[in-house]
Amino acid sequence: MTNYRKILRLYSLGLNKTQISEACKCSRTTVVQTLRLAKENQLQYPLPDSMSDKQLADLLFPAGTGKPVFKMPDYEYVYRELQKNGVTLNLLWLEYCDACRSAGEMPYQKTQFNKNYNDFLLKKNATMHLNHKPGEIMQVDWAGDTAAVTDTDTGKVIPAYIFVATLPFSGYSYVEAFFSMNQECWTAAHVSAYRYFGGVARII
Repeated sequence: MTNYRKILRLYSLGLNKTQISEACKCSRTTVVQTLRLAKENQLQYPLPDSMSDKQLADLLFPAGTGKPVFKMPDYEYVYRELQKNGVTLNLLWLEYCDACRSAGEMPYQKTQFNKNYNDFLLKKNATMHLNHKPGEIMQVDWAGDTAAVTDTDTGKVIPAYIFVATLPFSGYSYVEAFFSMNQECWTAAHVSAYRYFGGVARII
């Protein structure tokens, strides 16, 4: 059980929150939450002699568990945001922490945040293995990220669009960059892929 009395005592001695968390062997967010709740309840060290540790915990956290209640992230939102280019799990964790602090709620530490997200994915991603026959299917598309080529004469950066063709049975892939995604480039990309693989799949 967290020693809330010790947290308040060390804070009264001038230790910072990081030093207190190390001395009390608890997270820094627990220290921050305890000090905030103590201020709201007009508690400061020294505490009344008649107040036991359990009474202190019950006063700070009325649920009676003596533990802070962490705000569960919206992992559906996290999942959707991660589909966007440039968005990382770390950025979303920092965003979540800022939102919790603004609302006076307790955020999960990064490790627990990531673990909870992995647990969410296990439940969400119901998968089914697809069997493919050799040479039956060629999967094609423009890649999501755009590459860039620098003109050595002018220094101008020119966007390049990446065509990808994959044979799902073998995992072999063909990749080529184009300066446009028009019909002419799309057709040329297919022809190059057929030439590279040495044949045409039954289904594109």
